[in-house]
Amino acid sequence: MSERSYYDVLGVAKDADEKVLKSAFRKKAMEYHPDRNKGCADSEAKFKEMSEAYEVLSDPQRRAVYDRFGKQGLNGNGGGGGGGGANARPEDVFRDVFGDVFSEFFGAQQRNGRAGPARGADLRYDYEVSLEDAFHGKQAEITVPATEACAPCNATGAEPGTQPETCTTCHGHGRVRMSQGFFTMERTCSRCQGSGSVIKTPCRQCGGRGAIRKDRTLSVNIPAGIEDGQRIRLSGEGEPGIKNGPKGDLYIFVSVREHELFERDGQTLFARTPVPMVTAALGGEIEMPTLDGARMKVSIPEGAQTGKRMRLKGKGMPNLRGGANGDMVVELFVETPTHLSAKQKELLKQFAAECCPSGKCHPESQGFFRKVKKFFDQEDSRA
Repeated sequence: MSERSYYDVLGVAKDADEKVLKSAFRKKAMEYHPDRNKGCADSEAKFKEMSEAYEVLSDPQRRAVYDRFGKQGLNGNGGGGGGGGANARPEDVFRDVFGDVFSEFFGAQQRNGRAGPARGADLRYDYEVSLEDAFHGKQAEITVPATEACAPCNATGAEPGTQPETCTTCHGHGRVRMSQGFFTMERTCSRCQGSGSVIKTPCRQCGGRGAIRKDRTLSVNIPAGIEDGQRIRLSGEGEPGIKNGPKGDLYIFVSVREHELFERDGQTLFARTPVPMVTAALGGEIEMPTLDGARMKVSIPEGAQTGKRMRLKGKGMPNLRGGANGDMVVELFVETPTHLSAKQKELLKQFAAECCPSGKCHPESQGFFRKVKKFFDQEDSRA
């Protein structure tokens, strides 16, 4: 073993802290590790030397002794003959330093014991309701294709009267270790898939799976006011867990069908309704249905225009969390009469002749064409 200073071996100053020491060791260990330098005796010697140096300097008490008395001072302090790190295996030092980086590969850092009970998977079910159902709420029955624990084998997968046997590959641990040089790697056992046991005589009912496919009928409460895209969670109605672990949950995703009369935005309902030209001009009433089954009379003000909105308080959707209903908004569009008879056309011409001289009957048109005239005047001035 070289008589160089441990600090020189790692290439650090004497006042280097723990972080600097570890960083220096990582860098050099990756360079000189025997697995990366097959058959190179010099690399192996350097790797052992730097492992010994790091093992001493990373221990505050032993480092203090080394700083005062050198390697000879470590002989009586657990260092063993020949230097302060002789009793420490290089692979152990390497694993301690790199364990946080390669924790998936080092057996000492891994889970011990076989895989235990695990929670079952969650399930999704899509359910469509009408807008009326979303308004009133309903109690629905759904049939869910699901997996249930096999009763004859008590979810073990083994034929009744037999038991799963301990896996001879991993000896019941569910994981196997492999050594390559200084590395000890641990992986899931390929024979038992991490369960730690194998089934020699599979259950005839479930084929060794420990579970069977079986449709279930469930009652689901669709609350009044539910919105498109919302979900309902049924706890414990999902897939059964592994090794009698807890069941997962069932999530019901609700979609609300489009309605032929109403559009919804949160708690507000919108309805677009035609109004005869005469009714819009003279004023009057129209009748509108509501989702609660009532018929509401809506007053049309005299001279109503297309786009006019009328609000019906409390006739919208319920609040999912309780409280007052939203509103219903009725939007008007004025309908121009078609298929006129000769007499009707003549009457409209007489009406137009009465309205046109003053322009007061069509204030929107009068304002628009005033803007048009101004635009053309400005264009003519630029010419």
